[in-house]
Amino acid sequence: MAALVATKRNANIRGFYQRLLAAGKPKKLALVARIRKLLTILDTIARTGTPWSEDIASGILTTA
Repeated sequence: MAALVATKRNANIRGFYQRLLAAGKPKKLALVARIRKLLTILDTIARTGTPWSEDIASGILTTA
């Protein structure tokens, strides 16, 4: 559910999802990829102890 909400509310996740669809990926695969990206972002936040920021999210989305 978090991935679905993030797609509507977060421009970075939405752009990532749209890039996957434009590349011809199935919607279910794109959902799993969004979940994985959110987990990666949350892991980075927990590991570094920093609060959520768009800089962290956009950095992770553009590097992988």
